[in-house]
Amino acid sequence: MSVTELVGFDEALSRYEPVIGLETHVELGTITKMFCGCLIEFGAEPNTAVCPVCLGLPGSLPVANRAAIEYTIKIGLALNCTIATWCRFARKNYFYPDMPKNFQISQYDEPLCVDGYLDVVVEGQSFRIGIERVHLEEDTGKSLHVGGATGRIHGADYSLVDYNRAGIPLVEVVTKPIPGTGALAPVVARAYVTELRDLLRSLGVSDVRMEEGSLRCDVNTSLAPVGASEWGTRTETKNVNSLRSIERAVRFEISRQAAVLDAGSRVIQETRHFHEDNGATTPGRSKEEAQDYRYFPEPDLVPIAPPADWVEELRASLPEFPAARRARLQADWGFSDQEMTWLANAGAIDLVEQTIAAGASPADARKWWLGELAMHANKAGVELSELTITPAEVARVAELVKAGTLNDKLARQLLEAVLAGEGSPDDIVAARGLAIVSDEGALTQAVDAAIAANPDIAAKIRDGKLAAAGALVGEVMKATRGRADAGRARELILQRLT
Repeated sequence: MSVTELVGFDEALSRYEPVIGLETHVELGTITKMFCGCLIEFGAEPNTAVCPVCLGLPGSLPVANRAAIEYTIKIGLALNCTIATWCRFARKNYFYPDMPKNFQISQYDEPLCVDGYLDVVVEGQSFRIGIERVHLEEDTGKSLHVGGATGRIHGADYSLVDYNRAGIPLVEVVTKPIPGTGALAPVVARAYVTELRDLLRSLGVSDVRMEEGSLRCDVNTSLAPVGASEWGTRTETKNVNSLRSIERAVRFEISRQAAVLDAGSRVIQETRHFHEDNGATTPGRSKEEAQDYRYFPEPDLVPIAPPADWVEELRASLPEFPAARRARLQADWGFSDQEMTWLANAGAIDLVEQTIAAGASPADARKWWLGELAMHANKAGVELSELTITPAEVARVAELVKAGTLNDKLARQLLEAVLAGEGSPDDIVAARGLAIVSDEGALTQAVDAAIAANPDIAAKIRDGKLAAAGALVGEVMKATRGRADAGRARELILQRLT
């Protein structure tokens, strides 16, 4: 199905009700791997961070990483889960080239954390996202498919495998099905992963860098006719690796599945691949029949039985959670609920906090990040945090405006130049000559020239039509390339003509 055959999003929701669910994989920030002593280093030379254990060589035995278990319990506590008093690892058996052992050590029916929730607020509505389970496992290696147009195995000339990632501790956070979100389903999905990412970062258990794969999300979407008693067949869009893409994936699947159902066909239960270039998903592998992973208890590892006093000690060590932090910052900054929601939805809270710490006022920090910079981020299709400008640079721009060196128009030009990599704010102001014309003689000369060139407008002002002064101010601004002090220019015009 091509993108042009999709049903419009609003039209789809007039007839169908979406149900979403999210499976989020988080690489833990431990020093070593899950079951061996290999150091974890993103970007290391391929196949250099490996040993007999993580390569699954005969005679090697795994030993569980205590820090990884501790981090997982912290995640479970932060998500309001019940922590198991006894659980164990299991072998998940399947073949894939980047699985050196041909099985993965995971957890099956006895996860470490179960039955929790995470609250998110979207457009003034609170949604409680149920957490089915939080379980601990090891990550796989990474395949690199060379040649072909898509970077996937189909059409590739050959494939390479890097086992450095194999064995890194991986937590999977699985939500319960999330009904009742309606048209907000894409935004709720994004808001949940955003809140989860911020929570994990506050716990210090992962760097949650989606661009590096340390946080990846599988997005489940289904549709059923409005009022139906049963949910529809779900699809699973795999390894979506940005917040914006999560929202786009849900939106696309709603429109695509509505078109399938409108045509009298059925939605196929399958995995799907998300394409960043056009926001579309394409089929992966069928999940019509449940795959038999032949789970059985891992014979080389003892069960996990976290002592109750240890769990309570970890609970007492938990930091301030993002929701509580937002409430504190809102009080400190004097923002309304709506303003804080805008900041949260834009992923700008950290950026605003850092900009304020660099010297900007809360109002100025919010203004530039949610205004001009948000526009540039949307235009480039990136997150605010990915823009090539620092909070300190934004604070300096705000300072220049406050000092009267720049007006808002010049500040916008300055921000564009910083984003373009032309240098620091001060260097660009000097190189471009962006500073407001503060020399009274130069400004007076520009005002006199504007009056002389526009006698009809000058006459109106002399006749008492003071609003016409705006046209002459515009001429002054044009002559000074926007660098004149508009307020002072107006004063000089009125002094001469009234």
